[in-house]
Amino acid sequence: MKKRRTIPLLDESGTALQSRPVRKRDPAQPNLPFDPMPERVEPCLALLRPTPPEGPDWLYEIKWDGYRLAIHIEPKGVRIITRGGHDWTHRFPGIANAAKKLGVGTAILDGEAAVLNTQGHSDFGALQRSLGGRGGKRASTEAVFFAFDLLYFDGHDLARTELAVRRHLLEDFLDGAVGAVQLSEEAHGTGAELLANACAMGLEGIIAKHRDRPYRSGRTGDWIKIKCVESESFMIVGYERSESARGGIGSLLLAARRGDTWVSVGSVGTGFKTADAEYLRKTLDKLKTRRPAVPLKGKNYVFALPTLIAEIEFRGWTDDGNLRHASYKGLREIQDNAAVFDIGDSPVR
Repeated sequence: MKKRRTIPLLDESGTALQSRPVRKRDPAQPNLPFDPMPERVEPCLALLRPTPPEGPDWLYEIKWDGYRLAIHIEPKGVRIITRGGHDWTHRFPGIANAAKKLGVGTAILDGEAAVLNTQGHSDFGALQRSLGGRGGKRASTEAVFFAFDLLYFDGHDLARTELAVRRHLLEDFLDGAVGAVQLSEEAHGTGAELLANACAMGLEGIIAKHRDRPYRSGRTGDWIKIKCVESESFMIVGYERSESARGGIGSLLLAARRGDTWVSVGSVGTGFKTADAEYLRKTLDKLKTRRPAVPLKGKNYVFALPTLIAEIEFRGWTDDGNLRHASYKGLREIQDNAAVFDIGDSPVR
């Protein structure tokens, strides 16, 4: 399948300045001091905020709707590692092959694998289908890796350097790259106008990153995510039976975390196709329990052990703490290390 290119947030005049291409390492100088290449780097994660930060200290990018991955280009080959540390090289052969052709000895690229729709927007459902669904064994031939950070390059650990330097090297490294590995381009403008433009285009949102910060693992506040439509991961704790609905599921019962406990956040009854509903019912029936994870009562409720994590799109919260206008997007893989939404961490609820 022909790879689609993403559509930038602003017009073509908003391109970043490019410096000279990075030179290849001189093989005549093999004894230069190098930093050891880490086996894995715990990813930097973005904090959710309702509005973007403003000012010259921040750069902005599209928020991709896919799987967070790290590409390790090593002397013996390429490894593709999920956010949770699992090796998924075999699931993304096109990305692995493209990474091998980048012409560098060693590098660690941080980014997101996504499948683009006909509008050039990332589509989480399409990515799931390309991998054969949750638990599927299929390899995705459609996925594109959008690199937004460079953590290690040609024997040098870059994590301690500021983002502006890492982005400068990354842009040189991937200058003009198309196909299965591409640059997640910086978007130019104010945070407010970029967010408005992203929402008007039907994108998930934008990411703001502090230019002067090193790469720090976890949610430090160095990276901020601002969403047009809220989308989070929730635990499925059961379903409501329905004789008339597709697959026999009227709705899925959802829960969020509150510290070490589960809290009901309502249900979702839209967004899944017949095949999705049939798979969900078959799987949840195998997880049946008489002890619900949250105290719910319903004549047609079937409770399940908290095992399946669903990505849910929604439009906010009701006064009684339920999701408003929720829509099912798909199941998260265990290997994706999806974090179930914690109500206690939410700054916008």
